Amino acid sequence: MRSDFLLGLTASGFHKIFYTDWGDPASERAVICVHGLTRNCRDFDFLAQALAADFRVVCPDIAGRGRSDWLYNKDDYSYPQYMADMNALISRVLCKPAVPGLLGKLADILQSRFEPRSLYWVGTSMGGMLGMLLASRPNSPIRKLVVNDVGPLIPKASLERIATYVGKDPRFKTLVELETYVRAVSAPFGPLTDAQWQHLTVTGAKQHEDGAWGMSYDPDLSAPFRKGPAQDVNLWTFWDTITCPTLILRGADSDLLLKSTAEEMQTRGPRARLVEFAGIGHAPVLMAEDQIKVVRDFLLEPA
Repeated sequence: MRSDFLLGLTASGFHKIFYTDWGDPASERAVICVHGLTRNCRDFDFLAQALAADFRVVCPDIAGRGRSDWLYNKDDYSYPQYMADMNALISRVLCKPAVPGLLGKLADILQSRFEPRSLYWVGTSMGGMLGMLLASRPNSPIRKLVVNDVGPLIPKASLERIATYVGKDPRFKTLVELETYVRAVSAPFGPLTDAQWQHLTVTGAKQHEDGAWGMSYDPDLSAPFRKGPAQDVNLWTFWDTITCPTLILRGADSDLLLKSTAEEMQTRGPRARLVEFAGIGHAPVLMAEDQIKVVRDFLLEPA
């Protein structure tokens, strides 16, 4: 695993976007994996390790999460800003690595630094919404799309549930206490091993100056939730313009991607394939072998 950052820009200034980078940087196939609302890039460590032999895998921390900068203006925690940041990441991922030496400089002069890589997107919840929005745009570079437990219709009831913990800034004396909290809040992820719960806790933890432990995201990323009462989110007009091969993953007990929505997604737009995982709510965390295999097999299929 390597790590790096790039710069995003808002009207208030620049901000760093951290990402992990797996596999061969020169691979002809690249996968961008984007996490959920309050999570971070390290959620994809298990998936990235499984894909690294066949793909370059890049996993960003969306602004305000993980090791990426917190935004100055909290109203900038919005999908237009996230899309702009991810466009910068896509441009970097598609950019051909520089070849050292005189021959490399000559090659740069004679040909574009951009090469026709196949770009794939795996997004959980918020990351899946970003994938849908980007894949729906004309001339999108996304060639395959995996949307993990999210769809074009998000019921307000699920948003109200999310609002009960987003924006909170709980503090704990020890990592053990923090892990207990993570297990409770993330119980819909389904059955995980002790090692996996520890991984989710440690990689999503922040130790404050007073020694207390908390979560590594800006509590103010909840600003959009405070602007008014929750309403259903309807993105069907975007879904209907997606044309790339698409895979839907759904926790069978999910309250965010309803069964009826997932079934309709199979008949509209890209007419996606649906795979459900029993005993899991929102959202499958893509650490279990069966979940990883479904994603890997889909990405390896001929386009």
